[in-house]
Amino acid sequence: MSIRVLELHQNPSAAPSGVIENAETRDFYARVLGLTAGGGKASGGKDIGASEPYVGFAVESIATARAELSRMGIAHVVSGAAEAPGTERVFLRDPAGNLIELREVRRYREAPTSQEALGSEYVRAVGMVMFADMRGFTPLAERREPAEVVTLLNEYFTLLTSIAISHGGTIFGPAGDCLIATFGIPVESPDAGLRAVNAAREMLARYSWLAEDWKQRLGIETGLGIGVSFGAVIAGRIGVPGYDSYTIIGDTVNVAARLSQRARAGEALIAKSIIRELPGGVDHLGVIDLPPMALRGRAEPIEIACIPAPHRVDLRVQA
Repeated sequence: MSIRVLELHQNPSAAPSGVIENAETRDFYARVLGLTAGGGKASGGKDIGASEPYVGFAVESIATARAELSRMGIAHVVSGAAEAPGTERVFLRDPAGNLIELREVRRYREAPTSQEALGSEYVRAVGMVMFADMRGFTPLAERREPAEVVTLLNEYFTLLTSIAISHGGTIFGPAGDCLIATFGIPVESPDAGLRAVNAAREMLARYSWLAEDWKQRLGIETGLGIGVSFGAVIAGRIGVPGYDSYTIIGDTVNVAARLSQRARAGEALIAKSIIRELPGGVDHLGVIDLPPMALRGRAEPIEIACIPAPHRVDLRVQA
């Protein structure tokens, strides 16, 4: 018995590319999702190969899908289970490494997805904006061959992207060595603040393992600094026809970027406006309350809190 897939939805989030041109992966789609693949096409003529590494499938029942994945012993992550029955988003990977999202078909049809929000009009949205920036990338890029730098960046973005998505985030980057993600934008979420904080915490913890691996194997030292802010943004397509992209702009975006720049390696700086929206406050979340911080371009200091790592290193490039 396989999961009953009703519709295939393309998601604009970037993720590492993969292929389905091998028997193991083709068998996965047939055995697990009940889809056939030939020449890179899924049933219905939808491409699910390297050009669409992150796809969303609509299923009739998310509870049934979860039960079937557990029965088959397929690793998966559940996001949004606390909202209401049937609202969960289930994430798993195929053997080629492509990220797959499962949601109930009614949820796809009731609420706009990220792809459906990509219109020509500008919209105002309120939510969390996260910038996650690698520390030590400049010297790394100077000392390594471009092909090796690309490989390391792909490993880095694979980790951060999968974490953000597993917590219900939407990816708007990368930009250089910085990942830009939102929570509650463009689709509102009542627990977007908690999702953003938990995502930042997991990113710090898991990146520390990756950084240690790089240090042992390659002799390079890197870190991760994160900034998270809350507020209104303008979302829409920016640029000239044919060379535009869907992005977010506004003071909330600027604050998140500035906080990520000020964070030390192994540290996430979070606007206190997010903390006030969450039950339990600072103590419940295990974050440290910090004095207000002055940010470049802002008249007044911003109140912040910090998610620290056990070992923090200042790898910031001094201006």
